[in-house]
Amino acid sequence: MNNNTPSILAKNAVEEAIVSRRSIRRFLPTPVSQDVVAHLLDVAARAPSGTNMQPWRVHVLAGNVKTDVANAVHAAHQTGAEDAHSGEYKYYPETFFEPYLSRRRKVGWDLYNALGIEKRDTAAMRAQHGRNFLFFDAPIGMICTIDRRLEIGSWLDYGMFLQNIMVAARGVGLDTCCQAAFSITHKILRKHIPLEDNEIVVCGISLGVADPNAPETGFTTCQHYPSKTTSTFSNAAFSFISSISSGIQRGVFLTKLFVFYL
Repeated sequence: MNNNTPSILAKNAVEEAIVSRRSIRRFLPTPVSQDVVAHLLDVAARAPSGTNMQPWRVHVLAGNVKTDVANAVHAAHQTGAEDAHSGEYKYYPETFFEPYLSRRRKVGWDLYNALGIEKRDTAAMRAQHGRNFLFFDAPIGMICTIDRRLEIGSWLDYGMFLQNIMVAARGVGLDTCCQAAFSITHKILRKHIPLEDNEIVVCGISLGVADPNAPETGFTTCQHYPSKTTSTFSNAAFSFISSISSGIQRGVFLTKLFVFYL
C-alpha cells in the first residue's frame, strides 16, 4: 500500500474504504498493473444486477493508447470542437432547483477556491475542466459503456458496479475519479476505441495513486447530508422487527466484459 494514501483499517475496513473514497483530480505517474486493474473489475462485478444481467462493459486504457485518446479528447476541448457533441443521455436536469442547485454551486466553488481560481476566471475554470480529458494524469483510464437497448434498471445496476470499482480501489491504496464529462466525447472516442454501435458512453474513470502535494487532492466535500434529511424511517416497522428479533433492527434505505488496450 502506498504511504501517500490513507490506510484501510482492519477494523470495519469496508466502511473505511467507503468514507475514504474521494474524487481525485491529480495523480502520480506510479504504474498500476493490468493484474491489479483486472482484479478490481472482477471484484466490482459482484455488484447486484437485475436477473444477473451484468450490463457493464469497460474499456481499460493504459500506456500510449491512453495518452493518444486523452490527447485527442483534450485537443477537442481546447479548440471547442467537443461543444458540437452531445451526450447520448441526460445526466443533469435542464434547469437546476433546490436543494440541488445550492449543493452543486457549493462543491464547484469549494474546488475552485482550493485551486486558487477566482469566480470570474472562466479561462482557468475551462482549463481545469479540460483536465478531465487527460484523466487527471492517472496511469489508467477507463471508458465505461452500456448497451443502448437496456432500460433504466440496468443503469441503476451500473451505478452499483461503478461504486464497487471506486471502493475496491481504496482497498488496495488507489484512488479514482468518476467522470461523466467523457460521455459527450463519444464521437472522438469511437475513432480510437472500437466501440460497437449499440454502446453508449456512460462515463470515464481515472485510476491511480493520488498526488498528495496537489492542492486539489486536499479538497474534500465537507458537507454530506445526514440520513435524516434523505431517508424515511418507519418506527412501526422497527418496533415490529424488534419485538420478534430481540436487539435487531432493520431499515430499508432507498438510496463481463473488460477490454485492455496497452
